[in-house]
Amino acid sequence: MTHSLDTLWYTHSPVPTGLGIAVESGRLAQAFRPFGTRIQALRESSDREVREAHFDHHLHNSVRHGGNIPAVWAKASGRATRVLGLSWSDEVQLIVTTADSGVSSIRDLKNRRFGLPKWANVQIDFTRAQAIRGLENALKLEGLQVSDVELVDYPYGGSYSDEPTRHIHGAQVTLGASRARKRNNELIGLLRGDIDAIFLKGAHGLQIADEFGLRVVADIGSHPDPLIRANIGTPRTLTVDQQLLDNHFEAAVLILDTVLRAEQWAWAHPEETRRFLARELNTSEYWVANAYGDDAHLRLQTNLAERSIVALQDLTDFLERWEFIPRSFDVRAWIEPSPFEQLLEKVNVAI
Repeated sequence: MTHSLDTLWYTHSPVPTGLGIAVESGRLAQAFRPFGTRIQALRESSDREVREAHFDHHLHNSVRHGGNIPAVWAKASGRATRVLGLSWSDEVQLIVTTADSGVSSIRDLKNRRFGLPKWANVQIDFTRAQAIRGLENALKLEGLQVSDVELVDYPYGGSYSDEPTRHIHGAQVTLGASRARKRNNELIGLLRGDIDAIFLKGAHGLQIADEFGLRVVADIGSHPDPLIRANIGTPRTLTVDQQLLDNHFEAAVLILDTVLRAEQWAWAHPEETRRFLARELNTSEYWVANAYGDDAHLRLQTNLAERSIVALQDLTDFLERWEFIPRSFDVRAWIEPSPFEQLLEKVNVAI
């Protein structure tokens, strides 16, 4: 590398990502070892401000692979970041109700009560945004709007970054997290009969629906239209800060190369990948397969596909419309394709 990079900060959401595999398999550390670069997990820092960079991307020389809503919010709020790649791993996105609610279809949600999380002390309430996105897209399929449903807020105190995360036996665990932080207030409201439906996603959402005998009204995550499926995880963003690109371009290329190689390994190792994802999500392989598909290993593909770019723009416009971000922006201009282009020029790198 032209300039010495002392420390590379990384963070990845506890969801299927190529960066997650690259980190936990040791590939990322191994790739940077010849340059003497330290690899640091920002979510494991004892400094809350450092941990908060998972959401606002304020830390220099950092890479993030995960849910797109915090990344979009950070960009829209003026943070200098660039997208190196987009990955699309479809996951279940459920509108659920209780067995005795009388709601059997999306049409039945008209004039019903829908529970939403509302966090008080976070920079971007991505849990609320993803729930509204799922609800809006589900209602759209039946010619309905969110205004046709009564929204009921369920408040949460604290912050996503209150406590550091640790990897214990491969699982991301937040140590010292309060019982209130772990509690799903909307689920409690649903089970009490105070509301009629809520949004759940991913392996944990599917597990909750099964555990409490909830009825799945719709799974937006399986709809054939990618714009209907577009939400916080579809697509996921692989982003770096602008300073890393400006001062350590070769490091950005190496990050992308390592992520792509980790994904290629996953394609050839389905069972090992499923076990890794189960640890990453702190759940069982059964729920990973049901939430992300038996071919979850093949869905780990970071690229700059047109489908992903269009979907990310649609989601960005949604976030502006619902006032989660101050303004929308051109997603294509946010993308920095040169690291991908440089890798494409390498004879021995198959992308």
